[in-house]
Amino acid sequence: MAAQAPAHPERLVYLGTPAAAVPPLQALVAAGFDITLVVSRADARRGRGEAMTPSPVKQAALELDLPVTSSVEAVTEAGADLGVVVAYGRIIGPAVLEQLAMVNLHFSLLPRWRGAAPVERAILAGDERTGVCVMAVEEGLDTGGVYAREVVVIDPEETAEELRARLVGVGTGLLVDTLTGGLGQPVPQTGEVTYAEKPGPADRWLDWSRPAVELHRVVRVGGATTTFRGTGLKVWRARPSPSPAPGPPGAMAGTTVATGEGALELVEVQPDGRARIPAPAWANGARPSPSDRLGS
Repeated sequence: MAAQAPAHPERLVYLGTPAAAVPPLQALVAAGFDITLVVSRADARRGRGEAMTPSPVKQAALELDLPVTSSVEAVTEAGADLGVVVAYGRIIGPAVLEQLAMVNLHFSLLPRWRGAAPVERAILAGDERTGVCVMAVEEGLDTGGVYAREVVVIDPEETAEELRARLVGVGTGLLVDTLTGGLGQPVPQTGEVTYAEKPGPADRWLDWSRPAVELHRVVRVGGATTTFRGTGLKVWRARPSPSPAPGPPGAMAGTTVATGEGALELVEVQPDGRARIPAPAWANGARPSPSDRLGS
């Protein structure tokens, strides 16, 4: 059984890894909480260089002069009242949870989109709203009761990166307010449970036989892929077109692409081995012919 969370914790252990987990850490320090230890993933090689690079959370902790470790087991000896988890990225075992209660800042309205990629899955599913939850950490995947939540409406043009940034801002405020005001008792989750697996290459492939509105969601998630004349082409920005494109799915009229239902206007693309460029500039150079088809 997980340890009981104190109503008014003062000394915290913080567990997080990516850039999205940096603002909550900084805000907790600014709010006067005593961060006795920060746990983040071990240094890794990122990019083309051979040098080992700390995670964004570790780098932020070092700048804040906070002790950092990659060992989650160390939290049990850190003298903390509570653990705070934000996008840590690893399972926390029951042996640790039995000794230190933890709360998690999760970027969805639980129990919808439990798991690793709630922001991406909300967009791909066409959800009109999402939100943030401060929840109790249990051994199960995002199954704990919810201390506080806030609803966020998803803009139909918003990318996953943009939505995540908004959720981080809303969630940071909610987390600080909840810990400052007192946790109270968590409310059990109710409703349909869905799981948010990380999108893979198949989720980012633009199948032009699908409706334009669905393909637009794929583009908004980031890194959407297709091909042009047998060469890879990423689509970073697009929008449903009010004007239809002639021809079968994948056919182009300028930067407008025919789909299974409606058309999609390309806004920003990236050919293999090149930087991102505005779609009109790419089309002017590529000069697609009536026989060209994206994705074939």
